[in-house]
Amino acid sequence: MFSVWWDGLFLNALTLLLAVGLDRLFPEPPTKIHPVVWMGRMIAVMERVAPQRPAPAFLFGCAIVILVVGVSTGIAWLAAVALVSIHPLAYVTGGAIMLRTTFTVKGLSSAAKCTQQTLGEGRLDAARASLRSLVSRDPAALPPQLVAASAIESVAENTTDSYVGTWLAFAVFGVPGAVAYRAVSTLDSMLGYRGSYEYLGKAAARLDDAANLIPARLSALLLLLSGALGNLSVRRAWFVMLRDHRHTASPNAGWTMSAMAGLLGTRLVKSGHYSLGEGMREPNAEDIGTAIRVAERTAILAVVATIGLLTMRHALVS
Repeated sequence: MFSVWWDGLFLNALTLLLAVGLDRLFPEPPTKIHPVVWMGRMIAVMERVAPQRPAPAFLFGCAIVILVVGVSTGIAWLAAVALVSIHPLAYVTGGAIMLRTTFTVKGLSSAAKCTQQTLGEGRLDAARASLRSLVSRDPAALPPQLVAASAIESVAENTTDSYVGTWLAFAVFGVPGAVAYRAVSTLDSMLGYRGSYEYLGKAAARLDDAANLIPARLSALLLLLSGALGNLSVRRAWFVMLRDHRHTASPNAGWTMSAMAGLLGTRLVKSGHYSLGEGMREPNAEDIGTAIRVAERTAILAVVATIGLLTMRHALVS
């Protein structure tokens, strides 16, 4: 039973393709049954009773990480085993539905397209409002070029967080691995901030950094390949990526964002934090559209890469 789930190349490839199809054709599952929403609720409940002093807060944060990742992954593992015991096609269907909840390509593109459209129409306030679904920073006072830059940065960074990282985890550890990756990402997005969450979220932030160490660099390489397919300047992007990827506080985000800056030939700035692609022109609404197309081609390439990794895993365990 476990062997069928673990090294069933055809079943896992079919599960991935079906999950990608579900993402393209259907909206997100209702919040009442969405696993990521339940992860968030679990985190929020524990956050409310977290201690404030640094040492206890750090230890409590470690406990939150262990509990949320452990429970989420354990439920996914039990579900995968149960589905295989019913029938391989039950695993493909149920596994695809579970996997679908851990990533989104369409959702990222749709959110960015909304910002692109409103900014292109000159509706700056609407563009700023739409940006709230893409970034955590306050967009209320951002000028047009920084609205565009923020959207492009989010599209680039989320090639890792939204799908490449999840699919890589799936390729190595199956559906439970994808769920574990999403749990870590959710923990980081809710707790991994400086300020009052400095110690409570430290374990989540460091674990997220470790989980994305390989996916972020793979995403950057896939972005470059996608740019080449779109006749963008890969040579410039390679130079900018190698020069600027260290400018962000995150050890991972700079790779994809600087690669995208180089592909577009634009400067991406977060005021007071970093400047990527220094010396290049300011971005506009049209550049958001180009970034979306690059990211969507990257998703296609990532599917191919994931199936390649599944094939390698199958060869190793056979």
